[in-house]
Amino acid sequence: MALDRLLNVARKEFSDHITSRRFVIILGLLLVISTISIYDGIENYNNSLEAYTEQLRQMEEFDDPYRNWMPPQKPSIMYVFISMMSYMTMLGGILAIAIGFDLVSKEKETRSLKTLLSHPVYRDEIINGKALGGGIAALGFAMALALAVAIAMLLLFSVVPTAEEFAAILVFGGAVSLGFLLAYFAVALMMSTVAKESGNALIYTLVIFFAVSSLLPMFGGAMAANAFAGDPPEPPEMGPMPKEVVRVASSGGYFTSSVSQSVVYGGTEDPEWKAYEEEMKTYVEKQRLISDISNLLSPQMNYYTVAIAVTNPQLSSMIASPYGAATEEATGLAGALGRVWMNIAALIVFPSAFFAATYVKFMRMDIR
Repeated sequence: MALDRLLNVARKEFSDHITSRRFVIILGLLLVISTISIYDGIENYNNSLEAYTEQLRQMEEFDDPYRNWMPPQKPSIMYVFISMMSYMTMLGGILAIAIGFDLVSKEKETRSLKTLLSHPVYRDEIINGKALGGGIAALGFAMALALAVAIAMLLLFSVVPTAEEFAAILVFGGAVSLGFLLAYFAVALMMSTVAKESGNALIYTLVIFFAVSSLLPMFGGAMAANAFAGDPPEPPEMGPMPKEVVRVASSGGYFTSSVSQSVVYGGTEDPEWKAYEEEMKTYVEKQRLISDISNLLSPQMNYYTVAIAVTNPQLSSMIASPYGAATEEATGLAGALGRVWMNIAALIVFPSAFFAATYVKFMRMDIR
């Protein structure tokens, strides 16, 4: 059956990867650094928990009247995984590239691809099996080990996650981080199919990795936003200060004005400044929209955005609505994921597009 042949190819690719020296070395390095980051995160979590307990004790001791409407926030154990994000973007990306950059090009160099196709197996089964066993299964195995080590360390330090926190850990490692790794695996697999040699495939993949991970977020978003949004609106010229304001200032009062606040004359808003504020707000929103669209092309930016929403929903809510009130629904896991649905979709679309291109290229490739 076709499914049996597909699984046989996937099983072979998975076995070859997890037993290869390259995979073991990079995986071991990833686990060691992840363990160090988890240890630092646990220490920071314990310090935050002690500060939270002390703050509660002081509020009860001094009978703080504001504790009912502004209680301190209890730290979540998801803070432990925040430091893991930076290591995952670098070492995780390298691991994904190391797995995929020679999956097809090595077969072409050793001329084993032609021999493989002489067996009762079809091209689509080969490329799908390589993607399933050599990419999804191998990277899933790596993330499962990293999560197992993290959870074991939490239990070792007597930190027991709640049901919601355990679900967030699985979402962070099993969905978000794995989706990020598959993005660069898809790029490496595509370059391995296009290039004739593994060395060229590795160079092409690293160029794309550097472009979308560093250059695009650093220059692309800001430059595109400034180019399409145009020049910012000019503030109106300030006229002479009214006598009423001078009288208030001379009597010991104070008067402030800025480009972000309306200038008040005699208790009424200046219409020119009010119009300027509206234009500036529209300009900033347009600039942010263009920047966000540009950042959707970078797996790094999407991973950071979604990972922060999972590990620190309150911070994600403040970034999305800096002037809005943070409700319990807004700072929950479901609400945080709902705000970053575009970034989640981008993490799915990015590898899917490269997988589709790889499939088409491999099906039409001349192997003579």
